Amino acid sequence: MSHPSRFEADDPYLARLREVCLALPEAAEKVSHGHPNFYTTKVFAVFGGVVKGDHYNTRWSRSVLVRPDLLTREQSLADDRFFVPAYYGPSGWVGLDFTAAAVDWAEVADLVEQSYRNTAPARLLRLLP
Repeated sequence: MSHPSRFEADDPYLARLREVCLALPEAAEKVSHGHPNFYTTKVFAVFGGVVKGDHYNTRWSRSVLVRPDLLTREQSLADDRFFVPAYYGPSGWVGLDFTAAAVDWAEVADLVEQSYRNTAPARLLRLLP
């Protein structure tokens, strides 16, 4: 059973996130469970999310899910723009809602890079500055 698409292909937030993610060494994109996923050997970023117990709410459909460092995660969750995503949250992931405030793309790039560093193999990490 395939999952229905939960994003618009021409979404400008997705386009900008795609630029950030695919600039990382050997990063690729695939759609899984209705969401664009960015990965190397493991997923490091997902466009769109849900929260536990509210899977049909579209509030977080324009967000990025990442797995940042522990300190960044704790600081992020004190900010109303961030949320604990269903399924990913117990593994240390957070979601950043792009529609909650003006997006700071430098912040997004930093979060995506942290997530990449927390999931990519050592061979790819050596390719980063």
